[in-house]
Amino acid sequence: MSQASFPAQSFPATRMRRGRSSPWIREMLAEHRLHPSDLIWPLFIADGKGAEEPVASLPGVSRWSVDRLADRAREAHSLGIPCLALFPNTPPALRSERAEEALNRDNLVCRAIRAIKDAVPDIGVLTDVALDPYTAHGHDGLVDAAGYVLNDETTEILTGQALVQAEAGADIVAPSDMMDGRVGAIREALEAGGHRNVAIMAYAAKYASAFYGPFRDAVGSRGLLKGDKRGYQMDPANGGEALREVALDLAEGADMVMVKPGLPYLDVVARVKDAFGVPTFAYQVSGEYAMIEAAVAAGAGERDALILETLMSFKRAGATGVLTYHALDAARLLHG
Repeated sequence: MSQASFPAQSFPATRMRRGRSSPWIREMLAEHRLHPSDLIWPLFIADGKGAEEPVASLPGVSRWSVDRLADRAREAHSLGIPCLALFPNTPPALRSERAEEALNRDNLVCRAIRAIKDAVPDIGVLTDVALDPYTAHGHDGLVDAAGYVLNDETTEILTGQALVQAEAGADIVAPSDMMDGRVGAIREALEAGGHRNVAIMAYAAKYASAFYGPFRDAVGSRGLLKGDKRGYQMDPANGGEALREVALDLAEGADMVMVKPGLPYLDVVARVKDAFGVPTFAYQVSGEYAMIEAAVAAGAGERDALILETLMSFKRAGATGVLTYHALDAARLLHG
């Protein structure tokens, strides 16, 4: 018998507040729980040594040089955060039209993977597979003379990029570019290259969002972007299209999927999880983080409560986990 089939009881036989009357009963009856293991912590990587570069549009977030990532990994691991996501700020001199630096086995991301794995072998490392940190024009792929982002030519480079990251020790590669067919190409290359246990987290439903600005500051691509990304990222008006994208990525070999951004697309998170029942992640993106920090600075809410309530909304929608810049703060709060 479904829940809706039970006859409704009325007051005073039913007093809903009985289940809210004390902390212990609220804890016992909680339908959803948030744990540090639900969190993935994105880290930005800078060139140089001994560097910590605060990102002005992301208060409390910095870029870290490779030699300082080991301490970040130890801190995350000690709090029970299972995975780090890496995003490089490639020096301008190494950016190019064809993103050759993405294939460099000694680029910032590959060096960062090795440094983290040497320091904390048991922590997971997720790497972004996209070309925007490496292109001179700021797009996620190669462009033709008219500025159109080329699908198949881009996919060839993305496949090489994923292989380079896997060889460096990445546990999860996460194609975020939104090219058609790239998951299948990457999965085939990983299998052929002996990286059968490297998982793919597909950015399956990545929207052309206004919430990405601070991220582009952090990876140094904001001022480079020519045009916009609406020709390959999803239209915010579309929800059913996200289900088609997820179905295709799963058919091509994705092990888990992501919805990005998070809060404005909780309905999509819920629909994906309900439709497919696969590990479904949400990315609480830079603009969402910045809004919370701005609200706190304006006195609109208490920071710890805002962080935890927001993260719980993802779990309630059905998310398996969340990529969030608040991961470290949230893990500390959850440890009490």
